[in-house]
Amino acid sequence: MLWEEKLTRREFILKALLAGVGIACFPFLLGKEKIFARSIGRWKEAQWYEPIDNNTVMCLLCPHKCVLRNGERGFCRVRESRDGKLYTLVWGLVCAYGLDPVEKKPIFHMLPGTKALSIATAGCNLRCKFCQNWNISQFPPEETENTFLPPEKVVELAKKYNCPSIAYTYSEPTIFYEYMEDVAKLAQKRGLKNIYVTGTYINPEPLRKLCKVIDACNADLKGFSNSYLVSVCAETLEPVLWALKILREEGVWLEITNLIIPTLNDDMELIKSMTKWLRNNLGPNVPLHFSRFWPAYRLKHLPPTPVSTLEKAREIALATGLRYVYIGNVPGHPGENTYCPRCKKMLIQRIGFVVKENKLKRGRCPWCGEPIPGRWEE
Repeated sequence: MLWEEKLTRREFILKALLAGVGIACFPFLLGKEKIFARSIGRWKEAQWYEPIDNNTVMCLLCPHKCVLRNGERGFCRVRESRDGKLYTLVWGLVCAYGLDPVEKKPIFHMLPGTKALSIATAGCNLRCKFCQNWNISQFPPEETENTFLPPEKVVELAKKYNCPSIAYTYSEPTIFYEYMEDVAKLAQKRGLKNIYVTGTYINPEPLRKLCKVIDACNADLKGFSNSYLVSVCAETLEPVLWALKILREEGVWLEITNLIIPTLNDDMELIKSMTKWLRNNLGPNVPLHFSRFWPAYRLKHLPPTPVSTLEKAREIALATGLRYVYIGNVPGHPGENTYCPRCKKMLIQRIGFVVKENKLKRGRCPWCGEPIPGRWEE
């Protein structure tokens, strides 16, 4: 295969390392200590809920719309009803943070080759059986090791390590909405970009408000079948599609990831339908990442995605009219690179999460002058 072309020794080692960890390598931790919000009084009243009576509230953050009596928590495990109010238990309680290439999010059309300070709290409003970060996403904050990082500290760390962006990632940032928004507002004032890495299972009103402080989003479109999404991820398709359209309407730079899992969501007719929907609703310039599945969590019995399946999906997407279609989790594959849609010259060469060469000139192809959509300047 073309992607198995001869590499230098350094590139071969890098390729092997990246192939082993996939896209969900646990973040490089800068430090941690065991803290739980209840014990130190850092509960914060949540946004996006309505009281039903003195002892019951309905959470309005995501499509689950959990109805919670006093003391009960939502599906996400991190929002609790107490005396007629809803509280977030994870404001500032970071269970994972690290310095990542922005390409790991994956974001390919914003600030290539730079680092993003990445943060997460415990919890998630989905139940994806393939989750590679299940040890934080599928647990409440009592069962993770947390560091208290107020927004000022997060921004300070980003500046200290010369990160032009902060990424909300690893678990599902929607469930730490209030904390994400507070960090993002401060980051925006300090000239930093904000990246939302999400399953996009969020209601329209909170999403539109969040978009005011978000610069870029990588959205997981996990499949294009309700039956698959319900059984494997505990979500439904329509709210995700609405969220994608809102992100586009609000001017957030949007990239899509579709993890292809053998036997579950690898039907090429569904993939064709998905790529047509993306073209018709988000436009031909939205980058689409087809990512290779590696056995994890509750799907360890399945094999890795054949590279040929990813290549076929990419061919379909390009034939449908999408102009920037990538293959992920196959380090060294030419499908990792960015090509000019007009003259077909390679503009950005990548090996895994490493940018080897960037030939863009002020966001344009240096050979034919074609403008390449993205956010190329800090």
